[in-house]
Amino acid sequence: MPAFIRDANGVLSVSGVSLADIAAQYGSPLYVYSGDGIRNDYRRFAGAVGPAGGRVHFALKANSALGVIALLAHEGAGADIVSGGELARALAAGIPASKIVFSGVGKAADEIAAALDAGIGQINAESPQEVEAISQIAASRGIKAPVALRVNVDVTPQTHAKISTGQRSTKFGVSTAQNEAANLYRQIAADPHISAAGLAVHIGSQITSLDPFEQAYRALLDFGTALRAEGLDVPVLDLGGGIGVDYEAGEACDFTDYGALVSRLFADSGFILGFEPGRSIMANNGVLLTRVIYVKDGDNKRFVIVDAAMNDLLRPTLYEAHHAIQTVQSPGPGIGPADIVGPVCETGDYLGQGRDMPQLGAGDALAVLSAGAYGAVMASSYNTRPPAGELLVMDGTCHVLRRQRTVAELLAEETVPDF
Repeated sequence: MPAFIRDANGVLSVSGVSLADIAAQYGSPLYVYSGDGIRNDYRRFAGAVGPAGGRVHFALKANSALGVIALLAHEGAGADIVSGGELARALAAGIPASKIVFSGVGKAADEIAAALDAGIGQINAESPQEVEAISQIAASRGIKAPVALRVNVDVTPQTHAKISTGQRSTKFGVSTAQNEAANLYRQIAADPHISAAGLAVHIGSQITSLDPFEQAYRALLDFGTALRAEGLDVPVLDLGGGIGVDYEAGEACDFTDYGALVSRLFADSGFILGFEPGRSIMANNGVLLTRVIYVKDGDNKRFVIVDAAMNDLLRPTLYEAHHAIQTVQSPGPGIGPADIVGPVCETGDYLGQGRDMPQLGAGDALAVLSAGAYGAVMASSYNTRPPAGELLVMDGTCHVLRRQRTVAELLAEETVPDF
């Protein structure tokens, strides 16, 4: 069942709480998350990969609200991070350091040091230069760093080019061709300042077919098995994330087939498996609430101008991404297509284009669906617009996770030189 449904009066609601009441009390633009939906989807994912012995680390890049991370920590999740800032967030939200995986191609020395000092569980290295940096920092502290090698198995994931990471033409991972990855893993295993943690792969995001996963996982399994045959310790195969979601209907992901694929490939393999879901847990458990400012009739289309904009939700502009948009109140009949646009001074500032919308007027509340992932985390203050706040609804109670800052607070972050 979707997290956001219409009540008996036709009003969009979450956990029994009307989004109309939320908009009236907390204002807009505002991200609203379903805590019950997040918890349920995490449990379903963990249950699907559990038979294969999977360890689940939530990808903070999808949504890094402390309240969301804390909820998942309470459910037993670890964290997949890609920056020192996300490390701080994971720890602050209660994720044990031993359950944190540090991914990404450009970890700075201070970020590596902070991760080692915290006692992080795994660092996914992506280049010989990074392995050397980790080794030197670990040596200076007299410890052994847990390092897995992220490999690039050259699989095309059939997704948007900007979120495709599995091909050798991207910046991610070390190629398994021509012994490059094998030689680097041998170096990792021989380094006295490194504890070889295994192998990692992540081929991209919003992947809706299982075929790319199967290709990548078979290649990783074969590679890991070959390294073990040499006598090298390869304890973990980190399978990454990337399961796509249904942005059209907003239905919860079905993890059954994915879990069956993992069990079929890795049953009795002897590897510990790691997973980094993000979007599949969060996307359909969040909406962006917004209100109509004006309705403008152009020469050949209708523009519904709302108080949310590309600075609040960048995905439509950045990825040409589709988000369903619904009225919060019971919808009337559609009267024709409209572009849902924001106040930002860019033609690309839109939340949806060509949508069949009912009659709308100033003050009407709309919900941009499937906005729980890569929404608030990618927001900015472009045009000096404070980005939307965040609110979590769980068991019928509203929790403000982060209020919308004021313009005065934005200005207070800067200084003016004494000319």
